[in-house]
Amino acid sequence: MPNAIVIRAPGTNCDLEMCRAFSLAGAKVELVHLERLCAQPDMLDGFDLVGFPGGFSYGDDIASGRVYALKIRERVYGALRRAAERGVAMIGACNGFQVLVQAGLLPGPGRGEPWPLSAPPQVAALTDNQDARFHDRWVGVAFEASSPCVWTAGLAEEADEGLKRLIYQLPVAHGEGRFVTASPLVLESMEQGGQVALRYTDNYNGSQGAIAGICDASGRIFGLMPHPERFLEWNRHPYWTRLPAAVRKGETPGLKMFRSAVASVSGAAAK
Repeated sequence: MPNAIVIRAPGTNCDLEMCRAFSLAGAKVELVHLERLCAQPDMLDGFDLVGFPGGFSYGDDIASGRVYALKIRERVYGALRRAAERGVAMIGACNGFQVLVQAGLLPGPGRGEPWPLSAPPQVAALTDNQDARFHDRWVGVAFEASSPCVWTAGLAEEADEGLKRLIYQLPVAHGEGRFVTASPLVLESMEQGGQVALRYTDNYNGSQGAIAGICDASGRIFGLMPHPERFLEWNRHPYWTRLPAAVRKGETPGLKMFRSAVASVSGAAAK
């Protein structure tokens, strides 16, 4: 059974939901405080999956996820680099996504390029929504078939377009969710490399390219502003009673993401 770690911090509020998602997907989960990990970064060597949960880590002082990300860059990056090199699957949702881009883990090095020994410069960010408002609602999303992302594998092809519009919705809750890049070249490289894994269907927050989630070149490190861990059962869907019965007998898109990632590392974990 694969081992997953969820790294909480003061102010995170989706850590237990993420633990439950990993558990339902077939992983053994340990919830660990970031300060403990900073003191013992080598403990990451024993895990196959890593989760960065949503919330308001350290009160989102300075900027969303900034304090958490600085601690990652200064104390844990080396262990995370080793994890990335051995194929560990990682996810950051909402505040976790903000942390991953600020820590330099996303978008990451190009395909075939090695991870740098020190945390790379930040080249993307999640900044204020275009209307300067906090959005707490369900939004439509579209999965990119061309992406190598192991978390979203198969979701783009599994349903007809009408059904996708009906069921492919995820909850969001953020004030700083607008995805931007440091330059057009960064965005172009991500698009060409298939690193855009998820887009909004209405782009309510003004993200470049309507980007809701991206992965690294390997497809194993995934960050997104929506919360898949909050959509593990169909009765969380805003109008679940109107969904076809056949749909409600299967797994939700949120659970499928975690199930796909756990399956992708199960072979290595069994060795």
